[in-house]
Amino acid sequence: MARHLITSALPYINGIKHLGNMVGSMLPADVYARYLRQRGHEVLYICATDEHGTPAELAAKEQGLPVAEFCAQAHDAQKAVYDGFALAFDYFGRSSSAENREITQHFARRLQENGFIEERAIRQVYSPADGRFLPDRYVEGTCPHCGYDKARGDQCENCTRVLDPTDLINPRSAISGSTDLEVRETKHLFLLQSRLQNEVEAWVARHEDDWPQLASSIARKWLTEGLHDRAITRDLDWGVPVPADTWPELAAEGKVFYVWFDAPIEYLGATKEWADATGGDWKSWWYDVDTDVRYTQFMAKDNVPFHTVMFPATELGVREPWKKVDYVKAFNWLTYYGGKFSTSQKRGVFTDQALEILPADYWRYFLIANAPESDDSSFTWEHFTATVNKDLADTLGNFVNRVLSFSRKRFGDDVPAGGEPGEAEARLGEEIARLLAEYESQMEALQFRKAAAALRALWSAGNSYLEEKAPWLEIKTDQDAAALTLRTAMNLIHLYSVVSEPFVPTTAAAMRQAFSLADDTASWVSEDEAKSLSSVPAGTPFTVPPVMFAKLTDDDLAAYKERFGGETAA
Repeated sequence: MARHLITSALPYINGIKHLGNMVGSMLPADVYARYLRQRGHEVLYICATDEHGTPAELAAKEQGLPVAEFCAQAHDAQKAVYDGFALAFDYFGRSSSAENREITQHFARRLQENGFIEERAIRQVYSPADGRFLPDRYVEGTCPHCGYDKARGDQCENCTRVLDPTDLINPRSAISGSTDLEVRETKHLFLLQSRLQNEVEAWVARHEDDWPQLASSIARKWLTEGLHDRAITRDLDWGVPVPADTWPELAAEGKVFYVWFDAPIEYLGATKEWADATGGDWKSWWYDVDTDVRYTQFMAKDNVPFHTVMFPATELGVREPWKKVDYVKAFNWLTYYGGKFSTSQKRGVFTDQALEILPADYWRYFLIANAPESDDSSFTWEHFTATVNKDLADTLGNFVNRVLSFSRKRFGDDVPAGGEPGEAEARLGEEIARLLAEYESQMEALQFRKAAAALRALWSAGNSYLEEKAPWLEIKTDQDAAALTLRTAMNLIHLYSVVSEPFVPTTAAAMRQAFSLADDTASWVSEDEAKSLSSVPAGTPFTVPPVMFAKLTDDDLAAYKERFGGETAA
């Protein structure tokens, strides 16, 4: 089986992430990783908190904590939420780790040796009120492109355009709010991306036809506009320090690497953290493995330029055989009633709040079934409650409950025997095998909404079979026929427990645990097994699990909208 390296865009350290962040990177990566593991592939799913840069310092200052202490606490808080969502990372690291510092400094030295880093004197915003140079995110103002008045000096959150602080209209200090800003000369390191333009273009050309149109079009747009040399150091107290053995003057001034230089390198750093913690071989996943490892990245569209252009430029310039991404799964925005989710403005539903309301499987299924793949999609409480009630409560949960409850009531605590499968069971087996193949095809293609639709169709097939056979009527005239129907339906429940695991792992485990099978090691369901539906034999003890998905009421809907709002955000 193939080896699959999977990474999702690193969640930034300053605060709990919202549902848009979850569906745009970590959750689909987890679904895919779980699926591949079930199919027998060797998988390494790596993620980490992105801890350097201006927002970390500002958030720590706001809380009155040293930045290192703030980041440690925030990392643990985020990890607790991701555990609550059942994200099965192989390792969830920290970009402030010693491993990332070591690899980032190595990359910088190699880029310098190869002529792709240059020290330049630049004019930078200085705040007399703060007594310091202001890195890009310490400067806020109005975006010159779209007029958004809370744009940062590195990027406009509204239109996603990359900016320099001097581009902003009416700039102000994010520390003090002072508008008394000056421009002074200071020195920084620049990555000479312009010298790597042709190499990056050639690399993208070899891959873009395989990527989703969203990822390839963003990469091509950046390349068409041309790669520019960009500063990769900042005047901050917190970050990967510039190594003194290579740049003694800048190191003495306390320069650190820009967060977008070291953050992608943390994919390697976190893998080394994993290896140091487990005894694994991290380089077997990253170094000179182009034909051995398939590398898939998951991210929202605002992260695409950095992963398809800027980080590949860094890797190419190092002139060492580091693994580059094979497939970039990019997502559009999940909006909240048509307006943007926003961490900074606390608009929308955040992941910790979601888990306070309902268990993770409700959210996992809804988000993937409505993933913003081809275009933006909107979260509304009306859509959420309708999906939960129809797909999870009625189609899956009610099927499991009524089959097991009715069988226990009429036949006791063991799977009933009944007669031999007939024409209806043969048709059902063929349909299940067909739908399973469709589900597998969409998962292999990383088409998550279509995969969710195929999974839902598998669940619906069980309900259709049950309605056709009507065991509550069969039992009045032919107990063996009713027993056969229920045994077949129980085998469907077991099949659902296996194939639903990537989407609803907690529910899948409960369905599987309902049957006391002596040796239940199935990781997937073959075509023949799908057709025969015989993995749970007659006589197997079973239990009726608690209600898996509670139906959401009008009162629930009203309460959610009262707490979070239900109108288009301004």
